[in-house]
Amino acid sequence: MIPTIKWEDNYIYLIDQRKLPSRKEWFVCRTVQDVIAAIREMAIRGAPAIGVAAGMGLALGAQSIDTENYGIFRKRFLEMGEQMKSARPTAVNLKWAVERMIKIVEGMHDDQVEEIKQTIRNESQMILERDIEINREIGQRGLALVPDTATILTHCNAGALATGGYGTALGVIRAASEAGTDIHVFVDETRPLLQGMRLTAFELREDNIPATVIVDSAAGYLMRKKRIDLVITGADRIASNGDMANKIGSYQLAVLAKENNIPFYVAAPLSSFDLDLENGDLIPIEEREPEEVMSFAGHLVGPEGVNAYNPAFDITPAQYISALITEKGVLTPPYRSGIKDLLKDP
Repeated sequence: MIPTIKWEDNYIYLIDQRKLPSRKEWFVCRTVQDVIAAIREMAIRGAPAIGVAAGMGLALGAQSIDTENYGIFRKRFLEMGEQMKSARPTAVNLKWAVERMIKIVEGMHDDQVEEIKQTIRNESQMILERDIEINREIGQRGLALVPDTATILTHCNAGALATGGYGTALGVIRAASEAGTDIHVFVDETRPLLQGMRLTAFELREDNIPATVIVDSAAGYLMRKKRIDLVITGADRIASNGDMANKIGSYQLAVLAKENNIPFYVAAPLSSFDLDLENGDLIPIEEREPEEVMSFAGHLVGPEGVNAYNPAFDITPAQYISALITEKGVLTPPYRSGIKDLLKDP
């Protein structure tokens, strides 16, 4: 597996996912603004991965705050945190990581600024390492849901590239493969940026897991033909009632799965849950530039002068989700009480 993000020479190196699968290039972040730009421009993407990047980015930005005064340091750090939160609105992991770093800074008001900087740098590395551990735990939790022989449909990319490593939805698929399960994966291409074809199919090929790419609109046909045993996706945010936001197109897959009596599973870390939101209608949905729809590889493919609507995510109501797979366990409906229990401090 390609490492998604790492510290090197006091800079942050992240694999530039816009260049995959044709080229493996590192995007080097020397400032917090570089990290914010990488998130906005999707050089790094995937809810857990941008959470890791946010934590690292703030640790990087803290190094540039040239003061020994705690009050001044805190003020500038909080400003950086607000800028980081605005990078992308839907995935809650970004906000979670920012608030985690801010909590550390505010809890060290009696310490030297240099010590604070080192502590948050260490914490950012711990977030990365813990994310990989969490993904492996999600994989093991989800194993019981995968039959001994299974054809799995997945959407977008919820693999190592979307996380610190290993993956959430692909973490379950990887764990099943490692356990000797006979699996084949159908991969939605995932328009408009083709994260399924470019990234998920690439990861599966690297791991020698049998995979076939399909156009997004072929999923219903395959379900009706009984060629799909289960669907599994990741999630960018999960509300307190179990509604979830994921890459645009996830909702229609969930509806189709229910119509065809196929389980629809969602694999996500607890950092993707947002108890502040009563339901999915309150999740902010990012709308991206219409050029992403009308162009391909930088070339206009649609007619000039025609508008395009480009929501990056949609909401899947809890009623269509068969189970939520987390690092602490698998939840089944009704979700509200189970989510609340899992999110209690250990």
